[in-house]
Amino acid sequence: MMSSSYLPATTDSIALALEAKTPSEAISILYRVLDNPSSAPDSLRIKEQAITNLSDLLRQENRAEDLRSLLTQLRPFFALIPKAKTAKIVRGIIDDVAKIPGTSDLQISLCKEVVQWTRAEKRTFLRQRVEAKLAALLMENKEYSEALNLLSGLIKEVRRLDDKLLLVDIDLLESKLHFSLRNLPKAKASLTAARTAANAIYVPPAQQGNIDLQSGILHAEEKDYKTAYSYFFEAFEAFNALEDPRAVFSLKYMLLCKIMVNQADDVAGIISSKAGLQYVGPELDAMKAVADAHAKRSLKHFEIALCDFKAQLEEDPIVHRHLSSLYDTLLEQNLCRLIEPFSRVEIAHIAELIELPVDHVEKKLSQMILDKKFAGTLDQGAGCLVIFDDPKADAIYPATLDTITNIGKVVDSLFVRSAKIMA
Repeated sequence: MMSSSYLPATTDSIALALEAKTPSEAISILYRVLDNPSSAPDSLRIKEQAITNLSDLLRQENRAEDLRSLLTQLRPFFALIPKAKTAKIVRGIIDDVAKIPGTSDLQISLCKEVVQWTRAEKRTFLRQRVEAKLAALLMENKEYSEALNLLSGLIKEVRRLDDKLLLVDIDLLESKLHFSLRNLPKAKASLTAARTAANAIYVPPAQQGNIDLQSGILHAEEKDYKTAYSYFFEAFEAFNALEDPRAVFSLKYMLLCKIMVNQADDVAGIISSKAGLQYVGPELDAMKAVADAHAKRSLKHFEIALCDFKAQLEEDPIVHRHLSSLYDTLLEQNLCRLIEPFSRVEIAHIAELIELPVDHVEKKLSQMILDKKFAGTLDQGAGCLVIFDDPKADAIYPATLDTITNIGKVVDSLFVRSAKIMA
């Protein structure tokens, strides 16, 4: 790949690479520029440009292994340039590898190699950021215990250095990690720590959007959908302004919140708004299908939506968490709709109408009666559901309580008076 004859580290060599007819030819030219042994300031500057161009070309050609070997090859060069520039180049190459699909295992091993090298070279600033990236990759790979061990040590170290911007990243990552482990109190505590650190510094809009998105997810988990909606809206505005692909997910979760608070009619309006029209696609179509099923109180339509949009609904971990709750809500609404015309009806008939097993329907009806969703009783001997009219509140009991309270006050005042007379 690399030629034995190096090229001079000049702008002409960079121009030559840009004019190359094929990417392979351009890559070969840039490698030859990097082989130049010169360490003059101008040469170093040109080499930095060559590294940037080379990593972009290797990324476009999906040559992840070559990017990895480039990082190892550049270590002598890093000794000649400032540490800040080294950090920028190393993180840039790691980000380029991340843009190549199917390289998660390679990214993890690459980050581990870089961490070892930074420890040996005592490059603390770079090591901490690469370790944070490694923890995020381990979390995506579902290696939660390893990610948590890495983060716990990193947080203590960063807090001592008081690096607020990195602390926001790490606390937010820890919150996501605890949420994945279903540890909601620790997820909230980490998010609060991230917010506290963020309040002390300027946080880039993308990072602020991340914080709002995580806040929305945690509030939705606690069934506080109205607050979650406002956070998702803030995140959507931030991502939309940056044209970030995460905007569509924020919008999707906004629609989920509307459905969960029985405002499914608002979904179509949000999708057809100026902001919503930019993101029309399968993600929003999935939520519209669920909203339509919810509006019609139709379990069958809901199941069709789940089947048609499996990737957008069941494979999205955030939406999937709320689907069972949504399913129960729809089942209750569907049962209420079916029993509305009856005062006494066979359970088997309801099960036939709703197309579900009799024992499943019977169990759900008994739960709804206990939860006081409607007034009724199950006649299991006859296999029937008996529905009562809504009981009218009897006004005599509150009136009696008021009378007794007033009598109590009179007796108390008489006792006070008699005590004075006796004295």
